[in-house]
Amino acid sequence: MSFGGVHAVQDCSLAVERGTITGLIGPNGAGKTTLFNIVAGFLRPARGRVELAGEDVTGLPPHLLFRRGLVRTFQIPHEFSTLTVLENLMVVPSRQSGERLFGAWLRARRVAAEEAVLRRRAEEALELLGLAHLRDAPAGTLSGGQKKLVELGRAMMADAQVVLLDEPAAGVNRTLMNELAERIRFLNKERGVTFFVIEHDMNLIAALCHPVIVMAQGQVLMQGSLDEIRRDARVVDAYFGAAGANA
Repeated sequence: MSFGGVHAVQDCSLAVERGTITGLIGPNGAGKTTLFNIVAGFLRPARGRVELAGEDVTGLPPHLLFRRGLVRTFQIPHEFSTLTVLENLMVVPSRQSGERLFGAWLRARRVAAEEAVLRRRAEEALELLGLAHLRDAPAGTLSGGQKKLVELGRAMMADAQVVLLDEPAAGVNRTLMNELAERIRFLNKERGVTFFVIEHDMNLIAALCHPVIVMAQGQVLMQGSLDEIRRDARVVDAYFGAAGANA
């Protein structure tokens, strides 16, 4: 993928194994966000392929990938600010009967039954995320960390199998970051959700991710444990800088 002659991602080959929490690190401009946008269907690559569970999904739009269980979150959350926290979760599942005017008018019982099921699921998700006390608050009034928990809840409502997390720790205080990490571990271990995580906070990477992939100049530099990466001279030079040699 190039922008105005600049190769944002080139000759970049990697695999995220099912059931892992895989980290993606690298200096600013390494191509991490562009790679996420390609995988999630927001950008179509000039060359190459994206495979999901062995199937070629290159260029599929985000809504079709969503239906296949792949969900992408953003560094800046995209909540429906005037809807309540509970409503933000309830609107996620696709193909609800009430989405169509015909269904809303002529299938009122079916719509009500579906909404009751979705409400229970959303309330269970909020309980798990520690947000039950905010269920009726407008989502726009939440803190940055709470909004990221809401995004995680929306991924749960989508029955996501693969979640691309873009800097979940950005702008989040340490307490909420620890809560977010705990919920990610739970979803990974108990529900088998695969996570692919862009992050600059090495403490969070160390606590959550194995393996860790390093990108630089649009390519994969190496992959391994964080300890192995910290000892690699190429990574120290490209990402950690001189201070990384003593880290």
